[in-house]
This record gives sequence, structure tokens and C-alpha cells, in this order.
Amino acid sequence: MNRLRTKFYISQIVLALEYMHSKDIVYRDLKPENILIDKKGFVKLTDFGLSKKIKRGQENVFSISGMPEYTAPEILFQRECHKAVDFWCLGSLLHEMVTGFAPFFSENLN
Repeated sequence: MNRLRTKFYISQIVLALEYMHSKDIVYRDLKPENILIDKKGFVKLTDFGLSKKIKRGQENVFSISGMPEYTAPEILFQRECHKAVDFWCLGSLLHEMVTGFAPFFSENLN
């Protein structure tokens, strides 16, 4: 994918994540399959089934979610996680957009 288009898409995703975080929602499932592009070229995030609303006074959530290729280590190791996990997923997505491969891709799933 060319750099200008990558920057455009990533910046839209950052704005969407920042909006969700301002509403105390952790998305937790950012991956290519959950990103749609409309006919004008704008990004739409889909599938909020794994999203989690952070309750008042709480900063972290405690459940496993997402695909291993994009999921933050905190989630994989079932530790408490917070909004930063979305930016881990964003970094993984950016890596794939630039290189064509998920950053932790392996043929061997064991």
C-alpha cells in the first residue's frame, strides 16, 4: 500500500480510537477484517462485539479477546489491560500495511 494512503487510513483509525477512548470504550479487536472503506475512501470500523466499556473509576479490563496476530500481550497473557491495547493493535496493523505481513505471523500455530 502506498505511504500516503497508509497515513490517511491510519490517521482516521487513530481518530476513531481516540473518540471511543473519550467515551471510555476499549475496542480490543482492531484487525483488517474489521476495517471497511466507503466509496469516498473513508474508514469505518466494524464489529464491536469484543469492545468493552470501562466503568466509572475503573481503568482496566480483564478478559481475553481478539486475534493473536494483532492482540496486545496483556490480553494474550490474561492480565489487566487498558486503552493502550488498541494502540498495540494499531501498530500491528500499520506494520502489516507497510510490509504486507502481520508482525508476528507464523505458519506454525503451536
